[in-house]
Amino acid sequence: MRVEPATGLLDAARFHPSPNCDDRPFGSVIDLIVIHGISLPPGEFGGPWIEALFTNALDPTAHAYFQAIAGLRVSTHLLIRRDGEILQYVPFDRRACHAGASTYAGRCRCNDFSVGIELEGTDFMAYTEPQYVRLAAAIAALRAAYPTIHPERLAGHADIAPGRKTDPGPAFDWNRLRRLLGDSPPR
Repeated sequence: MRVEPATGLLDAARFHPSPNCDDRPFGSVIDLIVIHGISLPPGEFGGPWIEALFTNALDPTAHAYFQAIAGLRVSTHLLIRRDGEILQYVPFDRRACHAGASTYAGRCRCNDFSVGIELEGTDFMAYTEPQYVRLAAAIAALRAAYPTIHPERLAGHADIAPGRKTDPGPAFDWNRLRRLLGDSPPR
């Protein structure tokens, strides 16, 4: 798995462009990966709803929950489904709308310098083996393409937006991911 430098796309991902992105600020360096969890409707997997959300095509009448979120203009760089399928919505050299109001290591506006990776899941249901394997491979590809993403530069959405976000939640096994990556646990 590798990132194509000319396009900013992951060669193992199916590309579905989202309009919810723009250019990163001049001089921005990608040096953070943010892990998210998402399911639409909440607690349900599969179906077209996540893609519809990220491409502004979510039908607010398809589920009562969608009425509250149909107007959101959000995106992510990658989505990893329960079976390990990877979809890409935004090229890595562009800024995706995944983090919202956020701060990491004293820096605000994490969208400016991060890559967002959504895992199809919930805070309290175990993520799948194929998701961990594909996530680790995607992170390795990102680190190869962007050497400024050091091993300690992995965060959950909850870490960069505490009190506002909880994902990927306690069901996400950070140690498992670090073992797959060959990283040392944080001190």
